[in-house]
Amino acid sequence: MTASSASAGIPAAGLLRRAGMLIRPPSLLIAALLPAAFLHCDSAVAQISDAAPSGVVLGDQSAEFPIVIAHRGASGYLPEHTQEAAVLAHAMRADYIEQDCVLTSDGVAVVLHDMVLDHVSDAAERFPERSRDDDHWYANDFTLAELRQLRIHERSGPRLPWPDSGTRFPQRRGSFRISTLAEHIQLIEGLNQSTGHRAGLYVELKQPAAHRERQLDLTQAVLRILTEHGYDAADSPVFVQCFSLAELQRIRNELGCRLPLVWLASQAPTQQELQTAAATCDGLGISLSALVRGPGSAEDRQLSDIVERAHALGLQVHVWTLRTDALPSWARQTNDVIDRLVTEAGVDGIFTDQPDSVVKWRSEQRQDGNAARQFRLLKSREGDAAGQRQPISDRQSAANGD
Repeated sequence: MTASSASAGIPAAGLLRRAGMLIRPPSLLIAALLPAAFLHCDSAVAQISDAAPSGVVLGDQSAEFPIVIAHRGASGYLPEHTQEAAVLAHAMRADYIEQDCVLTSDGVAVVLHDMVLDHVSDAAERFPERSRDDDHWYANDFTLAELRQLRIHERSGPRLPWPDSGTRFPQRRGSFRISTLAEHIQLIEGLNQSTGHRAGLYVELKQPAAHRERQLDLTQAVLRILTEHGYDAADSPVFVQCFSLAELQRIRNELGCRLPLVWLASQAPTQQELQTAAATCDGLGISLSALVRGPGSAEDRQLSDIVERAHALGLQVHVWTLRTDALPSWARQTNDVIDRLVTEAGVDGIFTDQPDSVVKWRSEQRQDGNAARQFRLLKSREGDAAGQRQPISDRQSAANGD
């Protein structure tokens, strides 16, 4: 079996999802022909439709919608990508915690948003002679042992998305350090065991082509670490994301990886680009600004049709980045943004610097009886034996007490 649209076939392990519940259909054939609008599990809960393909699909990665993705950890409260930010995101019950990955000069995957160290560390003070000709300090010019000497701090710089209003962690305070991808995985898995809340991984490959220019294969290194920790199946609680569609095609076709893949795009892709991505990927990661326009003219108020087009091709849609301290100009409060993204646009997941805000919104929706969501799509992968897979959602529902 090859990767194909989830609407093209019905795997034996197919599940329906409604209002955070898993329903095993009595007849796959009947369920495949039954429109989503008629699949009710609670008459008091209204269905939210976004024209996702009807029918039975593989259970996806979370028991609730939208999935909450902690952007660089709980980076609205603690310096991004630190272990402390990951711990707080887990405590806030994020479904996924993001790890952006770059390689050191000795080939170790570390968790950093940029290859450049300038804005999140004291590299300039610690190693003043180690900048490149562009006056920047690069992570893959340093060994892991050297990077361990740096102190990580709250992001600085002239173009921060949020205002310098003193609501984030004080800059250059604390004793935060760079950690490896393996260390982040071990931390999250340990918290999963000790707390009973299961958070997944959301790994980004940062500039793989630039790494290859320095004879470093970021993709191979990251996939090797994931495999060593048991993340190698299509239903593993992990997403692998990248802005390079060519690299994602390499992951799927050349390296034979079955993990869920997400193509990142800062602008709404054309239909041809989306079709190309759907042949390889399971999801689209799209910027908030590309999905929702501002409140000016009537045209400005229009939502992009990208979610509908992506769902029609069997792709999940995860939007980035919601920041409660840097709301879009059209929003008066955080819930305005979440309502529009989820209820109107129908996104499947939200990246956020403040994961507690989306978790709270989701909890309130559940209490109000409005937590029903449409199907969420993950595609079957070659080598996954029908009937042998237990969807992640089954395990997480039990572990999370949902």
